[in-house]
Amino acid sequence: MNKYRLIWKKPVIWKKPMNIKTDNGRVITDMGVTDTGNTGKVEIKDTDVPVKKPSCSSKEHFLAWDKEYAHLKWGGPASIRSLQAYLAPEARVLDAGSGNGRYLGELSRHYTVVGVDISLTALGSSRSQLARSGRFAEHLGASVHALPFKAGSFDGIICYGVLQHLFKDEREAAVREFMRLLCCGGFIFFEAFGWEDMRCGGEPSSPFEENTFVRQNGIIYHYFTEEEVKKLFCGFEVLELENVTKEKTFRGESYQRHMVRGVFRKL
Repeated sequence: MNKYRLIWKKPVIWKKPMNIKTDNGRVITDMGVTDTGNTGKVEIKDTDVPVKKPSCSSKEHFLAWDKEYAHLKWGGPASIRSLQAYLAPEARVLDAGSGNGRYLGELSRHYTVVGVDISLTALGSSRSQLARSGRFAEHLGASVHALPFKAGSFDGIICYGVLQHLFKDEREAAVREFMRLLCCGGFIFFEAFGWEDMRCGGEPSSPFEENTFVRQNGIIYHYFTEEEVKKLFCGFEVLELENVTKEKTFRGESYQRHMVRGVFRKL
């Protein structure tokens, strides 16, 4: 494994009094949002006006996710250890692109958490999985680049494996939304594919963007460079930024997997 950090500062635990009330009636009172249940529809009650949506966003790659999650199997719970170094218990956390809930189960043990995803199929699977494990988290159907919450609603946002599936305008719009939704001193936890990954390549996206490809299922895959990530999060303080590479052997051949991970703080 070739792993290196670009910037490191001692983790700072952000502590802020809780002011979000949640219950099994799917009401997030202080965020001004009502989750209407398994339909995934969201009622917005006097929230801030979100930032302008990207102008050149093809909806086809969003719709492809429902088909993908129809046959995608549960991968088991995922660790949230990296978040716990920064966030105090009971902090308000948004899982932006929560999928079928791999992180929501563990997050709900320690934080007041909301999961947002574009796929209603994924949200349904996530609800069922959490119910089986005796956990609860709010679930809302929305895109990460147009989120129905008031400004300053969250202490932390986790966005793992999500921005790599968006076009440039959509990625930038999502990060602007994260800036709006985080309280002062709040954190973003980011992870996405890196450009040295063995899977980087294939059919170019339409519209064409560098290091961006479309698979047969219609889903977009973008592969990040370090400089691109720093530019994307230029409005935040960089606490951690690292490249993680792993060697994988397939049919006797060695290949490289590459991820870019970071922790960013709103000033």
